[in-house]
Amino acid sequence: MAKVLIAEDDRISQKLAVKIVEEMGHTAFVSPNGKHAYEALMAGNDFSMLLTDIMMPEMDGRQLIQTLRGDQQFMKLPIVIMSAVVGISEISNLLELGATLFLAKPLDRKELQEYIRRCIHGAPNNGD
Repeated sequence: MAKVLIAEDDRISQKLAVKIVEEMGHTAFVSPNGKHAYEALMAGNDFSMLLTDIMMPEMDGRQLIQTLRGDQQFMKLPIVIMSAVVGISEISNLLELGATLFLAKPLDRKELQEYIRRCIHGAPNNGD
């Protein structure tokens, strides 16, 4: 069982992501913004991955990625971006900043499950 941090200010997206993570047998923790997510990570919580929105109050997803990737202890943390409001060039920029994967909203259950498997287990599961 892995611990997944979900940085998302939209309640519907929060609930869906939590449900999918928990259905897979993992534990989900929700942060309402990037600053809260960063503080949770800095508190020494052993998260296996981060799911984050881009558009959030206080610290957005872009700032969160930059901050985390600038800290040695988070260099290898898988970070999956969940967003509905970005174009191809923005996705490319986020991946260059250090995001591991990009997931378009509204969230697709099978796609999110596959991304979680990849991030936590390191390999795709073809038996699903």
